Amino acid sequence: MKLMIATAAMLLAGSGAAFAQDASAGEKEFNKCKSCHMIVAEDGTEIVKGGRTGPNLWNIIGRKAGTVEDFRYGDSLVAAGEAGLVWNEETFVAYVQDPKGFLAEYLDDSGARSKMSYRLRSGMEDVYAYLVTVSPDADTVHEGTGSGS
Repeated sequence: MKLMIATAAMLLAGSGAAFAQDASAGEKEFNKCKSCHMIVAEDGTEIVKGGRTGPNLWNIIGRKAGTVEDFRYGDSLVAAGEAGLVWNEETFVAYVQDPKGFLAEYLDDSGARSKMSYRLRSGMEDVYAYLVTVSPDADTVHEGTGSGS
């Protein structure tokens, strides 16, 4: 199933439907996300005041799924991270469009669940671009401990 997701992402990218990325538009679009998510830097700087239902999204890009310290993730997201899921453009965009469906396909488990019930119908590429701007370690994979946790 992981291969199907990767293949679909590559086909989308190669089909002329390349993702448009506008961090400024993504910052505005993130208003839909902040009811559940905050963005607070490691030093405590509050970038976006938001809810605590979802994990802090600072430095999330390039991070292994389910590894933000002190957040209680659902079992399926933790399992996906343990199976190698890392938040990059393709995985992020696919997940926010259909969290439960994405995890079910990624894990090849029709019983997979996601705590994220909201689906972002549009602007997900721009939200990704915005999150890159608040992810100083986006070019590395985080292990969920130490700097960038």
